[in-house]
Amino acid sequence: MLRLSSQICKQSVTLQRLAGSTNTIPTVRLQLVTRKMTQQHPKVDFTTSIPIAKKKDKITALGWFLLIIPATTFGLGVWQVKRKIWKEQLIKDLDKQLHMEPVDLPDDLSQLSQMEYRLVKLRGRFLHDKEMLMGPRSLIRPDGGETQGGLFSQRDSGNGYLVITPFQLADRDDIVLVNRGWISRKHTEKETRALGQYQNEVELTAVVRQGETRPQFTPDHKDGQVYLYRDLNRMCKNSGAQPIFLDAVYDPKAPEGSPIGGQTRVTLRNDHLSYLVTWFSLSAATAYLWHRQIVRRIPF
Repeated sequence: MLRLSSQICKQSVTLQRLAGSTNTIPTVRLQLVTRKMTQQHPKVDFTTSIPIAKKKDKITALGWFLLIIPATTFGLGVWQVKRKIWKEQLIKDLDKQLHMEPVDLPDDLSQLSQMEYRLVKLRGRFLHDKEMLMGPRSLIRPDGGETQGGLFSQRDSGNGYLVITPFQLADRDDIVLVNRGWISRKHTEKETRALGQYQNEVELTAVVRQGETRPQFTPDHKDGQVYLYRDLNRMCKNSGAQPIFLDAVYDPKAPEGSPIGGQTRVTLRNDHLSYLVTWFSLSAATAYLWHRQIVRRIPF
């Protein structure tokens, strides 16, 4: 029995050794195959296989040059802001001059070219036989309001003419032109306003004005009696007056039918608000296009 059991034990040990050697062979074979594949195929670095986005191209010289457009339009908008402030202040100053104390008419009439909208005092008499009309014009009321009237208006209450009369200065030979004021269409004839045709020497307070250039689309004067704008050269040539134009102020004591004075308009255009809006809008639009096309490179 003892001999039989020892033989059985030896056989079991032998079988275990055979089984262990059988499992080792595939493992060795697998290690050899893996080592061979590693030698034939180097290790792949998968972190470098992902494509990296290219950096954005730099802005070219032409791109920077195109930036001049929004920069320039922005500068023009700022300039128009300054012009608007200056023009508004100028209008205020001129309006203030209209309410200052009048000064005597200078001996040298050429000084009046630097005194526009200043009040001056003068004495003399009107030369009614050389009277001229300028218009049509709407009436500026004494309170500063203006009636509606123009070239195509037929209402006598709002549409009429300005009476321009040569004025012979006292104690000198000079003749100047005085805008006596507004009359309606039905009073264009001198006979209809006889009470206002002063024959004696009078003293006036008037506002210094300058001549006008021919406005765009304005037709030429019909004759030497009716003028569409302050054409000093032609008015003076037909009347023999000096190139001096004065607007008589409103006189509440004037006889009925007399021209209504105080027809001075501060004719300074102030369109700077629309200009600055235009320039700033162009600047914003071109800046957006520049950023879209040059910086972000987004096609349309």
